[in-house]
Amino acid sequence: MGVLVRCEERPEGGYLAHLTIDNAGKLNSLNRTLMTEIVETVGGLAVDPRLRLAVLSGAGERAFVGGADIREIAALDHASARSFITLVHQCCDAFRRLPVPVVAQIDGYALGAGLELACACDLRVASERSVFGMPEVKIGIPSVVEAALLPGLIGQGRARRLLLTGETIGAGEAHAWGLVDVVAAVGGLQEAVERLVRPILAAGPQAIRLQKSLILDWEELPTAAAVERGIDCFVSAFDSDEPARMAGTMLAELRSRRSTRRS
Repeated sequence: MGVLVRCEERPEGGYLAHLTIDNAGKLNSLNRTLMTEIVETVGGLAVDPRLRLAVLSGAGERAFVGGADIREIAALDHASARSFITLVHQCCDAFRRLPVPVVAQIDGYALGAGLELACACDLRVASERSVFGMPEVKIGIPSVVEAALLPGLIGQGRARRLLLTGETIGAGEAHAWGLVDVVAAVGGLQEAVERLVRPILAAGPQAIRLQKSLILDWEELPTAAAVERGIDCFVSAFDSDEPARMAGTMLAELRSRRSTRRS
């Protein structure tokens, strides 16, 4: 049991971090020990300026993350419940606030805390056999913490359906709802993730970091404040030569195409 990290150096510069939650014997369920390791691992990656993007997956072929550990939940009482659910939130929030994009690579069950973890990622790619749900009410507790992201992703009505019924939906319905961005055949899941991340890695690294920061602000700020924050981010982009360099390259390519057409 643990968090496996594989760093992939990319020709575009920097590296892509593949993180795998490995508790396969228990559907990669999240217990205190595993969640603490996740928070520490992601915190270490967050301070590395060479990190370009992270891909999060679950070990094995049965689950992304099947939820919080039911044995630990059953043992909670009023005194211990707060620290446990706070750790679930910290685990999800570590990925949500990672300064680079995070892609959830989902194969199998994404339930409860597992779906909250997926919602905390920026993009979600699922295999066609994936299953999504928020079954907490079936064991006497509400869905909380990053379940608050669901209405923004799928709308109030569909969020209520998942949260109040505890029922599950398949990958096709999740895609139609906007809960996942791409559905792929089981054997094509990794290639589907690669197709999604390729244009992100081709973009300006600092622009991507600024864009993610701004997206988070948009989710939390009133419109006027969000617009002002965008102006600040635009100005911050010129702290480096990235805009001049990349815009200059694009202009040169446009001139070359025009010249080719004229000849």
